[in-house]
Amino acid sequence: MDAQLKKGILELCLLQCLCGKPLYGYDIIQTMHAYFPDVTESTFYAVLRRLDKEGLAETFRGEVSNGPARKYYRLTDAGRGRLAELRSDWEELQRIVKTLGISQS
Repeated sequence: MDAQLKKGILELCLLQCLCGKPLYGYDIIQTMHAYFPDVTESTFYAVLRRLDKEGLAETFRGEVSNGPARKYYRLTDAGRGRLAELRSDWEELQRIVKTLGISQS
């Protein structure tokens, strides 16, 4: 997949991943690696840090279990709003692609 296209999709996918319960960073990366196997962990973490910095996600430390406290991520209200915007953009893009005959469905 083209790097520029992938870059634009990662934010949407990570926000979607976070829209449920809070998730441990490592679990997020493992889930995302199943769909984007050639994306490095550092790239995912960079996007997660940016989401946190922009107030779209927040981090917190989970309970300690046989080691250091784990860093968890959860969506903020602003993140839910951004996810809704990106979903809308995605649906519009799908409509355009289908109208142009690019989509096979």
